[in-house]
Amino acid sequence: MCPGTERGDGAGENGELGKTLPFQPIQLFCSTKRNCRPEADLLGQESAGIVTSDGESSQAFKVHKGMGLINHVFNADSLKKLYVSNLGIGHTRYSTSGISELQNCQPFVVETLHGKIAVAHNGELTNAVRLRRKLMRHGVGLSTSSDSELITQLLAFTPPLENDDTADWVARIKNLMNETPTSYSLLIMHKDIIYAVRDPYGNRPLCIGRLIAVGDMNGKGKDNSETEGWVVSSESCSFLSIGAEYYREVLPGEIVKISRYDVQTLDVVPRPEGDPSAFCIFEYVYFARPDSIFEGQMVYSVRRRCGQQLAIEAPVEADLVSTVPESATPAALGYAQKCGLPYVEVLCKNRYVGRTFIQPNMRLRQLGVAKKFGVLSDNFKGKRVVIIDDSIVRGNTISPIIKLLRESGAKEVHIRVASPPIRFPCYMGINIPTKEELIANRPEFHDLASYIGADSVVYLSVEGLVSSVQESIKARQENENSLKTHKSRVGKIGHCTACLTGEYPVELEW
Repeated sequence: MCPGTERGDGAGENGELGKTLPFQPIQLFCSTKRNCRPEADLLGQESAGIVTSDGESSQAFKVHKGMGLINHVFNADSLKKLYVSNLGIGHTRYSTSGISELQNCQPFVVETLHGKIAVAHNGELTNAVRLRRKLMRHGVGLSTSSDSELITQLLAFTPPLENDDTADWVARIKNLMNETPTSYSLLIMHKDIIYAVRDPYGNRPLCIGRLIAVGDMNGKGKDNSETEGWVVSSESCSFLSIGAEYYREVLPGEIVKISRYDVQTLDVVPRPEGDPSAFCIFEYVYFARPDSIFEGQMVYSVRRRCGQQLAIEAPVEADLVSTVPESATPAALGYAQKCGLPYVEVLCKNRYVGRTFIQPNMRLRQLGVAKKFGVLSDNFKGKRVVIIDDSIVRGNTISPIIKLLRESGAKEVHIRVASPPIRFPCYMGINIPTKEELIANRPEFHDLASYIGADSVVYLSVEGLVSSVQESIKARQENENSLKTHKSRVGKIGHCTACLTGEYPVELEW
């Protein structure tokens, strides 16, 4: 079957495709959509949905969607009606455009000239307002406030040269890419095929995994083991727990056809000449799980390099290094290693509370912080503590943490942030909606240490973050070029740093 993820107007997508018919999807769907998906719930806490197909007819789609976390939306009865299917796509959502209600829940299903399609979208369109007006001028009625519905309707549009009896999905997808440059990773299901698509800038992630026999997962011969199916996800961390291994990334602009027979590249749509790729750098900073792989490198390794670079840029006299768990842990370990200081845990996390950053409003975020952490005071009483945080976006989390550490006996508390200050809103799928609520744009930022109660605060520079992210990519490309193994189809290396610098990869339209 084929898993998919949405995070833009929503948050995460997963798709699966079985190699043969009939497939046994019961265990796989339970694993993919439930047991292995706490990370998907972290990406989307508002709604979830699954659409499945028996692969025989697009009229036979089975759909279940609902508001809330995955384990609230899906129960034994709702999953049972999906089990008869051989392929499917799923989605979890947190809203960056479109309000939080059931009608915006994905995947979207729409009737086309060639039957139904189901679409899951991760990202946020930068020209959604213009596209909405264009569609309505052409008589297309829209039933939601989601920009993901615009994508679905554009895919339903029939290209001029398409025959009535044969769907040209490459032409339809390329028409979509011509209409909107970014930001989207997509899964499109039609009959027994799933298409995996990334926009030409590669702003949001998408990767492919290969299902293999469970007995071959850790064996020496797993590279030669038979492929039992294909999976697609925003993050590769979801593969292992469903018996899949990472196969490769979907390239920027690539249109991939996934069938029961193979994975096939149908086309790679280029960017305007001279434009670099623009993968979201905030995926590395915070959003992704550390064991996920982007651009050929593990997120954990990048975060550790960020910590090492931060130690070079912002050393401090201290007794120990710790972290705000858990996404900053690799950076804290890198900082401690570079400074020659011990890494010691000072906070413990309540693992049953979701991420505060992606709660949809301020009150929910603040309530989340209040019950999120416990303190391990015996580890740091009377000592100078360096706390490494992955980011300080609004400043709601770090101040009560510092207060807690001081009240529990810390002699000094120094804050080091393993990313630069976030100064600008994101319009491509991350929930940073206004400049005013960003701490870096408020008057308090000029004396931030005093405002949050720390002895000092230093952020990683933009240059330091970019070099930490691109170091391994450049080294690998230089090695490939020297070996002349193949010509890269990715093009010029680049990352979207718009939330840090205000330099967006494309012109924004309102």
